[in-house]
Amino acid sequence: MAVLRGVAQYRNQLRSLLPSGPAWELERLPELDQVLQGVAAELARLDARSVDLLNEMDPAGVSELVPDWERVMNLPDPCLGATPLYDDRRLAVRRRLLAVGDQSTAYFIEIARSQGYPDATVTELRVPRMGRSRFGKAHFGTWKAQFMWILNTGGRLSLGRRFGASYWGERFGMNPGSALECLIHRSAPAHTQVYINYD
Repeated sequence: MAVLRGVAQYRNQLRSLLPSGPAWELERLPELDQVLQGVAAELARLDARSVDLLNEMDPAGVSELVPDWERVMNLPDPCLGATPLYDDRRLAVRRRLLAVGDQSTAYFIEIARSQGYPDATVTELRVPRMGRSRFGKAHFGTWKAQFMWILNTGGRLSLGRRFGASYWGERFGMNPGSALECLIHRSAPAHTQVYINYD
Protein backbone atom coordinates (compact mmCIF):
# COMPACT_ATOMS: atom_id res chain seq x y z
CA MET A 1 0.00 0.00 0.00
CA ALA A 2 1.32 3.44 -0.94
CA VAL A 3 2.12 5.87 1.87
CA LEU A 4 0.58 9.27 1.30
CA ARG A 5 2.73 12.17 2.50
CA GLY A 6 1.24 15.54 3.34
CA VAL A 7 2.48 19.09 2.77
CA ALA A 8 4.05 19.36 6.24
CA GLN A 9 6.04 16.14 5.73
CA TYR A 10 7.39 17.31 2.39
CA ARG A 11 8.24 20.74 3.80
CA ASN A 12 10.18 19.15 6.67
CA GLN A 13 11.98 16.88 4.25
CA LEU A 14 12.94 19.78 1.98
CA ARG A 15 14.17 21.79 4.96
CA SER A 16 16.39 18.90 6.06
CA LEU A 17 17.86 18.65 2.55
CA LEU A 18 18.95 22.29 2.43
CA PRO A 19 22.74 22.75 2.36
CA SER A 20 24.42 24.29 5.35
CA GLY A 21 25.59 27.88 5.38
CA PRO A 22 24.28 31.38 6.01
CA ALA A 23 22.72 31.64 2.53
CA TRP A 24 20.27 28.83 3.40
CA GLU A 25 19.25 29.80 6.91
CA LEU A 26 15.49 30.24 7.12
CA GLU A 27 15.74 32.91 9.85
CA ARG A 28 17.75 35.19 7.55
CA LEU A 29 15.78 34.37 4.41
CA PRO A 30 12.03 33.95 5.13
CA GLU A 31 11.26 33.95 1.39
CA LEU A 32 13.00 30.58 1.14
CA ASP A 33 10.43 29.07 3.48
CA GLN A 34 7.65 30.32 1.19
CA VAL A 35 9.36 28.66 -1.79
CA LEU A 36 9.71 25.41 0.16
CA GLN A 37 6.03 25.61 1.14
CA GLY A 38 5.01 25.97 -2.53
CA VAL A 39 7.25 23.11 -3.65
CA ALA A 40 5.99 20.92 -0.77
CA ALA A 41 2.36 21.60 -1.75
CA GLU A 42 3.06 20.54 -5.33
CA LEU A 43 4.93 17.40 -4.25
CA ALA A 44 2.04 16.47 -1.93
CA ARG A 45 -0.42 17.00 -4.80
CA LEU A 46 1.66 14.76 -7.09
CA ASP A 47 1.90 12.15 -4.35
CA ALA A 48 -1.89 12.15 -3.93
CA ARG A 49 -2.40 11.83 -7.69
CA SER A 50 0.04 8.88 -7.84
CA VAL A 51 -2.03 7.12 -5.16
CA ASP A 52 -5.15 7.90 -7.23
CA LEU A 53 -3.43 6.35 -10.26
CA LEU A 54 -2.66 3.18 -8.29
CA ASN A 55 -6.34 2.99 -7.33
CA GLU A 56 -7.37 3.48 -10.96
CA MET A 57 -5.30 0.47 -12.02
CA ASP A 58 -7.77 -1.78 -10.21
CA PRO A 59 -11.21 -1.87 -11.86
CA ALA A 60 -12.82 -2.25 -8.43
CA GLY A 61 -11.78 1.31 -7.57
CA VAL A 62 -11.82 2.94 -11.00
CA SER A 63 -13.57 6.29 -11.31
CA GLU A 64 -11.61 8.66 -13.55
CA LEU A 65 -10.24 6.21 -16.09
CA VAL A 66 -13.52 4.50 -17.00
CA PRO A 67 -13.30 5.71 -20.65
CA ASP A 68 -9.77 4.29 -20.96
CA TRP A 69 -10.81 0.95 -19.46
CA GLU A 70 -13.79 0.89 -21.83
CA ARG A 71 -11.55 1.48 -24.85
CA VAL A 72 -9.26 -1.39 -23.84
CA MET A 73 -12.15 -3.77 -23.06
CA ASN A 74 -14.34 -2.94 -26.06
CA LEU A 75 -17.02 -1.31 -23.94
CA PRO A 76 -19.65 0.07 -23.47
CA ASP A 77 -21.49 -3.17 -23.84
CA PRO A 78 -24.14 -2.94 -26.58
CA CYS A 79 -26.46 -4.89 -24.27
CA LEU A 80 -26.57 -1.95 -21.84
CA GLY A 81 -27.96 0.42 -24.46
CA ALA A 82 -26.54 3.50 -26.13
CA THR A 83 -26.28 5.69 -23.02
CA PRO A 84 -25.71 3.64 -19.86
CA LEU A 85 -25.39 5.34 -16.49
CA TYR A 86 -21.88 6.03 -15.23
CA ASP A 87 -22.24 3.52 -12.38
CA ASP A 88 -23.38 0.90 -14.90
CA ARG A 89 -20.30 1.63 -16.99
CA ARG A 90 -18.02 1.18 -13.96
CA LEU A 91 -19.72 -2.08 -13.11
CA ALA A 92 -19.41 -3.27 -16.72
CA VAL A 93 -15.64 -2.66 -16.63
CA ARG A 94 -15.35 -4.70 -13.47
CA ARG A 95 -17.52 -7.52 -14.80
CA ARG A 96 -15.70 -7.70 -18.14
CA LEU A 97 -12.36 -8.09 -16.38
CA LEU A 98 -13.53 -10.64 -13.82
CA ALA A 99 -16.09 -12.57 -15.87
CA VAL A 100 -15.36 -16.23 -16.44
CA GLY A 101 -18.48 -17.54 -18.15
CA ASP A 102 -20.24 -20.84 -17.73
CA GLN A 103 -23.02 -22.96 -19.19
CA SER A 104 -24.65 -23.93 -15.91
CA THR A 105 -28.05 -22.76 -14.75
CA ALA A 106 -26.41 -20.99 -11.81
CA TYR A 107 -24.47 -18.77 -14.21
CA PHE A 108 -27.60 -17.62 -16.03
CA ILE A 109 -29.41 -17.06 -12.74
CA GLU A 110 -26.49 -14.88 -11.64
CA ILE A 111 -26.75 -12.84 -14.86
CA ALA A 112 -30.44 -12.24 -14.11
CA ARG A 113 -29.64 -11.28 -10.51
CA SER A 114 -27.00 -8.83 -11.70
CA GLN A 115 -29.69 -7.16 -13.81
CA GLY A 116 -31.98 -6.74 -10.80
CA TYR A 117 -34.05 -9.93 -10.79
CA PRO A 118 -33.24 -11.49 -7.39
CA ASP A 119 -35.82 -14.30 -7.66
CA ALA A 120 -34.75 -15.66 -11.04
CA THR A 121 -34.95 -19.39 -11.71
CA VAL A 122 -34.31 -21.68 -14.67
CA THR A 123 -36.72 -24.34 -15.91
CA GLU A 124 -35.16 -26.98 -18.14
CA LEU A 125 -37.45 -28.82 -20.55
CA ARG A 126 -36.68 -32.48 -20.99
CA VAL A 127 -37.75 -35.01 -23.56
CA PRO A 128 -39.82 -37.84 -22.09
CA ARG A 129 -37.62 -40.93 -21.95
CA MET A 130 -38.33 -44.36 -20.68
CA GLY A 131 -36.95 -44.92 -17.20
CA ARG A 132 -36.24 -41.25 -16.49
CA SER A 133 -39.74 -39.82 -16.72
CA ARG A 134 -41.99 -39.48 -13.68
CA PHE A 135 -45.46 -37.98 -13.78
CA GLY A 136 -45.57 -34.57 -12.13
CA LYS A 137 -41.82 -34.39 -11.52
CA ALA A 138 -40.52 -32.51 -14.57
CA HIS A 139 -41.54 -30.26 -17.42
CA PHE A 140 -41.67 -32.23 -20.60
CA GLY A 141 -41.40 -31.08 -24.16
CA THR A 142 -41.34 -32.76 -27.54
CA TRP A 143 -38.23 -34.07 -29.21
CA LYS A 144 -37.83 -30.67 -30.85
CA ALA A 145 -37.92 -28.98 -27.45
CA GLN A 146 -35.14 -30.99 -25.85
CA PHE A 147 -32.72 -28.07 -26.06
CA MET A 148 -35.16 -25.43 -24.84
CA TRP A 149 -35.04 -23.83 -21.41
CA ILE A 150 -36.91 -21.01 -19.68
CA LEU A 151 -35.47 -18.23 -17.57
CA ASN A 152 -38.10 -17.16 -15.05
CA THR A 153 -37.30 -13.65 -13.86
CA GLY A 154 -39.50 -13.88 -10.79
CA GLY A 155 -41.39 -10.69 -11.52
CA ARG A 156 -40.29 -7.20 -12.29
CA LEU A 157 -37.32 -5.35 -10.89
CA SER A 158 -37.79 -4.15 -7.34
CA LEU A 159 -36.97 -0.48 -7.96
CA GLY A 160 -37.77 0.25 -11.57
CA ARG A 161 -36.69 3.36 -13.38
CA ARG A 162 -37.08 6.64 -11.58
CA PHE A 163 -36.37 10.34 -11.98
CA GLY A 164 -32.64 11.02 -12.09
CA ALA A 165 -31.71 7.41 -12.86
CA SER A 166 -33.49 6.78 -16.15
CA TYR A 167 -32.55 7.06 -19.78
CA TRP A 168 -34.40 9.37 -22.12
CA GLY A 169 -37.44 7.58 -23.52
CA GLU A 170 -37.95 5.08 -20.70
CA ARG A 171 -41.21 5.08 -18.80
CA PHE A 172 -41.06 5.64 -15.05
CA GLY A 173 -41.67 2.51 -13.02
CA MET A 174 -40.84 0.35 -16.02
CA ASN A 175 -38.01 -2.16 -15.97
CA PRO A 176 -36.61 -2.73 -19.44
CA GLY A 177 -35.63 -6.33 -20.12
CA SER A 178 -33.64 -5.68 -23.28
CA ALA A 179 -30.29 -5.77 -21.42
CA LEU A 180 -31.21 -9.03 -19.70
CA GLU A 181 -32.35 -10.62 -22.96
CA CYS A 182 -29.22 -9.50 -24.77
CA LEU A 183 -26.90 -10.85 -22.06
CA ILE A 184 -28.74 -14.17 -21.77
CA HIS A 185 -28.98 -14.79 -25.53
CA ARG A 186 -25.34 -13.83 -26.04
CA SER A 187 -24.12 -16.22 -23.32
CA ALA A 188 -26.49 -19.12 -24.02
CA PRO A 189 -25.00 -22.24 -25.59
CA ALA A 190 -25.41 -22.19 -29.37
CA HIS A 191 -27.48 -25.39 -29.53
CA THR A 192 -30.11 -24.15 -27.04
CA GLN A 193 -33.14 -21.92 -27.36
CA VAL A 194 -34.00 -19.64 -24.44
CA TYR A 195 -37.37 -18.20 -23.50
CA ILE A 196 -37.59 -15.51 -20.85
CA ASN A 197 -40.67 -15.55 -18.66
CA TYR A 198 -41.28 -12.14 -17.02
CA ASP A 199 -44.25 -13.23 -14.88
